[in-house]
Amino acid sequence: MNFEDEDQDWLDDDEADLRKDHKRIYQLPVMQKGREIFRIVHSLIDTLPEDHDLQFLREQMLTDAAMIPAKIAGAEGGNMYTLRMENAVMIKLSARALITHTYTCEMFSISDRRYLDLLRQAIDEFRELFVDWVKTFDKSNDLSDGWGQLFG
Repeated sequence: MNFEDEDQDWLDDDEADLRKDHKRIYQLPVMQKGREIFRIVHSLIDTLPEDHDLQFLREQMLTDAAMIPAKIAGAEGGNMYTLRMENAVMIKLSARALITHTYTCEMFSISDRRYLDLLRQAIDEFRELFVDWVKTFDKSNDLSDGWGQLFG
């Protein structure tokens, strides 16, 4: 008896389901735009002057940009309303922080204005997709987590 052979069908089915779900998540318009924002931010931080004092800004912008697709995947991976809304709030905060960072860069004239405008436009487009995406969350699919109803 080979344990691995017996479970192979289950593993194949599970892997196929995971791949299907992964594909579905990455085809969501909100995810595609979130990934685009990450690419824009990655390019934008490469234009910042090589100044040690700007290292924190670079890291924060990259962290905020990476948070968006990560939290979209997290919201899609768990279908409970409260968890999805918690991820949505974190996405919104990250997107708004990126907008704030663009004004910091502009105020100190440390980045090309075209990148800043491109990022602002992408975030505005993302915001519209985000609003539509959040409307798809099913409020009836939830369990109490003991923290009270925050999003009801």
